[in-house]
Amino acid sequence: MEMSQACTLWFTGLSGAGKTTLANEVAHRLREGNHPVFVLDGDVVRTGLCSDLGFSLEDRSENIRRVAEVARLFNLTGTIVIAALISPLREDRARAKFIIGPDRFLEIWLSTPLDTCEQRDVKGLYAKARQGLIQGFTGISSPYETPETADLVLDTSWKSPNDCAERILELVNPV
Repeated sequence: MEMSQACTLWFTGLSGAGKTTLANEVAHRLREGNHPVFVLDGDVVRTGLCSDLGFSLEDRSENIRRVAEVARLFNLTGTIVIAALISPLREDRARAKFIIGPDRFLEIWLSTPLDTCEQRDVKGLYAKARQGLIQGFTGISSPYETPETADLVLDTSWKSPNDCAERILELVNPV
């Protein structure tokens, strides 16, 4: 994909996979190259745009739909969007791709193993989910459907944010 065309980089993966860290690193590098970029982080959009939604599969689906609509609008202005959301279901990611447009949507799966994600969990959410204190937690009591045809697969358990960002930038703007 040529950088002259605005696109949406859709980061998907478990909580703790590194979506936000990587989104911010890629955004920083794109800005250094004078490319307009906006990050739609799952935690951040839930404080405003999607603050009325919970974490049921239905609410997650609506959250993803809203983020996809916003990403599409930003793309129309020439802005590159990095959407960093768990987005656990293939059907929801496919709908996001349809809304944004298949020529502007790049699915990037952070395939970081569950045990690594749990080790990184500074908020203790996985432990609470395993104790039954959080219901519907993705990867524990709610499903995460791995992408079947991601444009890029990165395991952040052994690749640094720097290496991952390089791979993503190569995908967006091949040398």
